[in-house]
Amino acid sequence: MSDYKLFESEYKFMELIWEHSPVNSTKLVKLCTEELGWKKSTTYTVLRKLCERGITKNVDATVTYMVPREEIQMQESKAFLEKTFDGSLPMFLASFLKKESLSKQEIKELRRIIDESANETEV
Repeated sequence: MSDYKLFESEYKFMELIWEHSPVNSTKLVKLCTEELGWKKSTTYTVLRKLCERGITKNVDATVTYMVPREEIQMQESKAFLEKTFDGSLPMFLASFLKKESLSKQEIKELRRIIDESANETEV
């Protein structure tokens, strides 16, 4: 698995690409100006860097993503757990739940996710 760590500004840029892909590069510049306050040169610089890293593709002025949002989120979540909780999801949840309470719907959703994960592991 490649390392697709994104800076916050790159992640916000990628959100626009994920939402609008495939997107014409001229339209992307306009979106970045409106949503991020970027100049045209900033948009093209960030786009070029992400293309070089294999995260996006720009062919014939059409920009698409090469790495789905879920893959980036998974990598960033794992990195956060490793850095902050020594890779332990239970430690993270215990720490989070000390100050936050979950709604019944959130508890139900978490149980569903855990059950699905357990079923996939058993297969």
